[in-house]
Amino acid sequence: MTETVGSGTSTSGAPDGAAGRGLSITRVHTTEGVHPYDGVEWERRDVVMTNWRDGSINFEQRGVEFPSTWSVNATNIVTSKYFRGAVGTPQRESSLRQLIDRVVRSYTEAGRTHAYFATPADAEIFSDELTWMLLHQYFSFNSPVWFNVGTASPQQVSACFILSVDDTMESILNWYREEGLIFKGGSGAGLNLSRIRSSKELLSSGGTASGPVSFMRGADASAGTIKSGGATRRAAKMVVLDVDHPDIAEFVETKRAEERKIRVLRDAGFDMDLGGADIASVQYQNANNSVRVTDEFMRAVQSGGQFGLRARMTHEVIESVDAKGLFRQMAEAAWECADPGLQYDDTINDWHTSPESGRITASNPCSEYLHLDNSSCNLASLNLMKFLGDDGRFDVEGFTRSVELVITAMDISICFADFPTPEIGETTRAFRQLGIGYANLGALLMATGHAYDSAGGQALAAAITSLMTGTAYRRSAELAGAVAPYDGFARNADAHRRVMRKHAAANDAIRTLHREDARIRDAATKQWQDGLDIGARNGWRNAQASVLAPTGTIGFMMDCDTTGVEPDFSLVKFKKLVGGGSMQIVNQTVPRALEALGYQGEQIEAIVEFIAEHGHVVDAPGLRPEHYEVFDCAMGERAIAPMGHVRMMAAVQPFISGAISKTVNMPERATVEDVEEIYFESWKSGLKALAIYRDNCKVGQPLSAGKTGGSTAESTTGAEVATTDHRPVRKRLPKKRPSETVSFAVAGAEGYMTAGSYPDDGLGEIFVKMSKQGSTLAGVMDAFSMAISIALQYGVPLETYVSKFVNMRFEPAGMTDDPDVRMATSIVDYLFRRIALDHLPYEKRAQLGIFSADERTAQVANDYGQAPAAPVEVVEELRTTVDAADEPAKPAGVRKADISVGSSTELLELQQGKAADAPLCLTCGTKMRPAGSCYVCEGCGSTSGCS
Repeated sequence: MTETVGSGTSTSGAPDGAAGRGLSITRVHTTEGVHPYDGVEWERRDVVMTNWRDGSINFEQRGVEFPSTWSVNATNIVTSKYFRGAVGTPQRESSLRQLIDRVVRSYTEAGRTHAYFATPADAEIFSDELTWMLLHQYFSFNSPVWFNVGTASPQQVSACFILSVDDTMESILNWYREEGLIFKGGSGAGLNLSRIRSSKELLSSGGTASGPVSFMRGADASAGTIKSGGATRRAAKMVVLDVDHPDIAEFVETKRAEERKIRVLRDAGFDMDLGGADIASVQYQNANNSVRVTDEFMRAVQSGGQFGLRARMTHEVIESVDAKGLFRQMAEAAWECADPGLQYDDTINDWHTSPESGRITASNPCSEYLHLDNSSCNLASLNLMKFLGDDGRFDVEGFTRSVELVITAMDISICFADFPTPEIGETTRAFRQLGIGYANLGALLMATGHAYDSAGGQALAAAITSLMTGTAYRRSAELAGAVAPYDGFARNADAHRRVMRKHAAANDAIRTLHREDARIRDAATKQWQDGLDIGARNGWRNAQASVLAPTGTIGFMMDCDTTGVEPDFSLVKFKKLVGGGSMQIVNQTVPRALEALGYQGEQIEAIVEFIAEHGHVVDAPGLRPEHYEVFDCAMGERAIAPMGHVRMMAAVQPFISGAISKTVNMPERATVEDVEEIYFESWKSGLKALAIYRDNCKVGQPLSAGKTGGSTAESTTGAEVATTDHRPVRKRLPKKRPSETVSFAVAGAEGYMTAGSYPDDGLGEIFVKMSKQGSTLAGVMDAFSMAISIALQYGVPLETYVSKFVNMRFEPAGMTDDPDVRMATSIVDYLFRRIALDHLPYEKRAQLGIFSADERTAQVANDYGQAPAAPVEVVEELRTTVDAADEPAKPAGVRKADISVGSSTELLELQQGKAADAPLCLTCGTKMRPAGSCYVCEGCGSTSGCS
């Protein structure tokens, strides 16, 4: 896709030339004289996004233009998140063409201005190729690019920031200010607090220092306030403390102690769910906490020795602690509340390309960006499935050319980018940190018949990652010849070359198992060799080239099945349909995987139908047990073991400049010893950073139904970790609440129903009065009403009851006196139809087939025109018959979605019969799913903290 005309030899054999002459770019996907948009079928769509819980409209824009191949979900997310201009005004973007043009033109103009292209024709080719790749979902820039580039806003292109703070009040207050500015812009930042004196040291005035943990309170309150102003997402921040800081034990305990406070307040009746009215009273909840551990500390843990905590100013040891005991304390805290994670300091700095300019002390909130203080990184991710051919072979040449183009574009963006602080701008322009990565690795492995947790899957992942970063650095070396090396290169030249040789050596050490792995590894070997040769002459343009980010929102933009380095979430997904409605579908990678494994058409269809019904492959007809592992997922019947995630991270980490955003999920039954093993093995495997999350360890998450209380783990000293008892909490109605009474008659049986609501209009109780006091029917209805009321107060969704009780048949049944419900198959059928009409939004009732008389009349008039009136029941019967006759045959594995399901996570809950440990989206109300070290919403693309 690109050739270097500057100093150095390109992969296409272009001759060397004088530095600064720019790049010569060749066409790969496009044709001269034909615009990329001309080869796509476009269509107009209406985007109407509602809150799944109450039916309110969150966003609406009609008539937007997208390619017909883009999914409804991608259309909705891009329209609501990335189109600029006020909705309803002529300035509002209404077509994907406008969005792509806005971004691509800015990159192309900047490339021309800064002499990246050899000729004007090369700039035009660059523009066409970049447009084609974005249009066809081959890659995506990170969200800030889509938000800001080409608009009147500051041209911020980075999603990842690292700040710094010193041991002065001025610096600490400036930390609050800088962090606030970054949060206000929708991004996140991380920093290391270890320069701040501990609470065990003296100030110059003679008093005792407050310590970093005390200043964390102020930063946490600031982040919570800014989050509350934005309302749609929590502030994303990372706080790091070195393991030798004298306040390390207090730091480790901060969130653990607050989690215990949450439990006490919850049990006392306070609303402590995420977004709850009372959760704001709890501290330290707006940051991820990580401890920077050293090899010295980990070896002390291994040997059971002592470890010295050092004063910040003099670096003298002021206290010695039992290393194993401190490590145990970290594991216990993580077991109980998921924090702290670990960052492995010596490993991180051993792979540092610019050590002469300063150590790497911190990371961004998701831990994938690791570089100098006061710096930033812009990200882009490739969609790996776009490079998998129908024959199951990975398109090495196409992938290489794509990496070349994307790295070139990413580097160009630094030329015109704006930054939140002058210090960040100065460092980023001097070191030009980039973060190319990928999404859909899990889907690619499954589609090629590889288990995620297998030597073959890890070898393939390692080879592809090595090819990506090797190509990126080779292109960076060519850019250095065409434009110039990064400003900090001369000072760090020896260290940079050493790290390049480490990457190349790791590539040579990949143990391939199949011909495809070896082919990709060999291609990566050539990229590393060429990059080392060109870099020896030119230097490199970028101090960093690659990271593996969560790819939450942009993963949906590219219609990816899996995010970042993650495996598939589950085998069956929730999918919205064009024109409305939803289906549950078996992942399209499943039949592709079965074909790759040698199964025939009828076998594949039977297996896919089994998966659609059960959500897993165990005992699927005709599927060999040795192939079960190929279909293992992050969640479900055959969830991948925690150490399987660590092994995959270890396989790809040597080929990533930064680190990997990933949280290792552990089952609720996991012990503190399991957490210790994960943290210890991650260090030995060469990972740079890691966090764990044990299911149901946090109160501020939806609670699992049908599970036993949390397990109890005992420490080596005999101290017992608090047992976590996960029971739903009853939300009682206030003493004075609104209510409504309806009188009814079903087949002559009369009664009254009173429905009481919470002040926010959610139904909280019902009372049904029938027959005389003391009669059997009256007693049964009293007990029934009481059971329903208590369940509603414990959080059972109303629509669940409606779906279960409508159409229930028993006497009395027949005509009613209600014009909206003319016939009822039982009293219970009538009651819940009436409740649905009074308390559920239209969208939910439409899925259940429950309409008022006026709504049915309007439907008939709309569908059939004004005709002689027919009984409503006849019309409904005709509609059902016509709909059934016109419905096309569905392919295997496609079923109508349950009306109570709004996301793949909720679909998995339905299949497993227990609640998933994930937060609800604050924008649209659906349950989110994991993406790297945060969560992302399938419905609207919102994230829990990562861009």
